[in-house]
Amino acid sequence: MSSQAAAWCYRGGSISAEPRINDRIRVPEVRLVGPSGEQVGIVPLAKALELAQEYDLDLVEVAANARPPVCKLMDYGKFKYESAMKAREARKNQAHTVIKEMKLRPKIDPHDYDTKKGHVVRFLKQGDKVKITIMFRGREQSRPELGYRLLQRLAEDVQDLGFVESNPKQDGRNMIMVLGPHKKKTEAMAEAREAQAARKAERQALQPGRTQQPAAEEAPAEEAPVEEAPVAETPAEAPAEA
Repeated sequence: MSSQAAAWCYRGGSISAEPRINDRIRVPEVRLVGPSGEQVGIVPLAKALELAQEYDLDLVEVAANARPPVCKLMDYGKFKYESAMKAREARKNQAHTVIKEMKLRPKIDPHDYDTKKGHVVRFLKQGDKVKITIMFRGREQSRPELGYRLLQRLAEDVQDLGFVESNPKQDGRNMIMVLGPHKKKTEAMAEAREAQAARKAERQALQPGRTQQPAAEEAPAEEAPVEEAPVAETPAEAPAEA
């Protein structure tokens, strides 16, 4: 049996992503690393566990395949939390390349063309690739040059934001071209976050002015006291004689 297979069987027959800590470590001695990263040296496991108790920390096996295994004194709960936060931030900043698709007709009218081009511009600004598809129908299939000229026109209109990654080519009844962005996805995401933060800061800066202005306008004006005119009393009517 190989040393790796023996180690696998020795640990209970299963492989876990979690490192062994404290009394789960089953070796006679370890190479110990202190809380600040200092090298303590090779010490018996009992001594390492004793030091962990003195520092009120955990003994964590960080290199199980080393001989002897390397263990470090650390707060394992805090270590797991910080690692999870780092992984979450890395996933948040991870750039996923997305291919958007835009479909056009060879005889598209100017208004529709401007609308479609606006979508392509937005996609390229976001750092995404754009697949442009020209759809031919009926007799249009005998005029592929119409689609080719339309794709060339679109590529020239957005050349400041993107480039032709895949030249126009015929694919059945369609003609396809792929545009790639000059700006990387990570850069586009960073700029979007900065713009969002700037807009939020601007709204917060304007908020105090909005709350104070109505208070000044709604302050009631002091009214001059109004003197009431005396009301003359009318004599009561005499009872009618029977």
